[in-house]
Amino acid sequence: MKLGMVGLPNVGKSTLFNALTNAGAQSANYPFCTIEKNVGVVSVPDPRLDYLAKMYDPDSFKPATLEFVDIAGLVKGASKGEGLGNKFLADIREVDAIVHVVRCFEDIDIIHVDGSINPARDIETIDLELIFSDLEMVQRRIDRAKKLMKGDKKAAVQVDLFERLAAHLEEGHSARSFEMTEDEQEFLHDTPLLSAKPVIYAANLSEADFTGDLETQPHYQAVRAIAEAEHAAVLPICAQTEAEISDMSDEDKAMFLEELGLEESGLNRIIRTGYSLLGLISFLTAGKQEVRAWTITQGTKAPQAAGKIHTDFERGFIRAEIVAFEDLERCGSMAAAREQGLLRSEGKDYIMKDGDIVEFRFNV
Repeated sequence: MKLGMVGLPNVGKSTLFNALTNAGAQSANYPFCTIEKNVGVVSVPDPRLDYLAKMYDPDSFKPATLEFVDIAGLVKGASKGEGLGNKFLADIREVDAIVHVVRCFEDIDIIHVDGSINPARDIETIDLELIFSDLEMVQRRIDRAKKLMKGDKKAAVQVDLFERLAAHLEEGHSARSFEMTEDEQEFLHDTPLLSAKPVIYAANLSEADFTGDLETQPHYQAVRAIAEAEHAAVLPICAQTEAEISDMSDEDKAMFLEELGLEESGLNRIIRTGYSLLGLISFLTAGKQEVRAWTITQGTKAPQAAGKIHTDFERGFIRAEIVAFEDLERCGSMAAAREQGLLRSEGKDYIMKDGDIVEFRFNV
């Protein structure tokens, strides 16, 4: 999974990126501090994998990973090339989902590019640049389809679809909110629209507001209202707090979060939200040689899951021997799970479930 972090300059985006990834991206109080995209890879926390590691003491331990891309601060006019906007928009095109960092904190020492704190305005600024960029792409698709209309009936269907989408975008609505059939979605499959990407709004609050009553925090409530209207995700977060805990040991971090009344870090919450937003789950493989988590989409069948490990596994798939993690944990060992009949043999039509521990049988 690759998440692209976007936002206006000076909203705390690079501070949050650094805290989440310890990647050391430059962070300073002036626009365009981030010029080149920064990339950080983090391990996805999974207590199930830790349990299996204790059970097998493996030679290799490989959790699933998540890639964060810190994309330079966008400004009004980015879709027309303002502030190196075209380059930044191209970076967004490569990610699976967007983490839109929105400034919800007041600080006279940190300059806001528009001079005041207004989350709704800031979100609209970014959204419109993505929409304008999409409009240009959709218009090119319309022109291309019109040239094919004489000899291709599908082209007429595409023209109708893209013209309806263009009208939707021209009204200032993102492609995420455009209603279409499954067949129409297929037409758009190879059209990488920026405003169609799933979004997590990260409302960056001050430490006092973050640990206070969010119901009375007007900036956060403004972001939440926008997220709910778009069916997007929203997370209250404090980049400053994340920065403070980023270098702590796991024990100190847990104590610090407990003092703040928090159950988990911002990183864990973003990962969990990202998995849910993109419909991702993990299956596990375990043995003395390696304990590992593999990320797949919900609805993936066993042969295709096997193909994540190696194409030969999918090509020569025979069956999958599976035990649910909860069953293994309750039994205490794979042998006990087998004795209790909890180790199942599944065929080609089996749909993988989150937490499945699997060994694939294949022959090529």
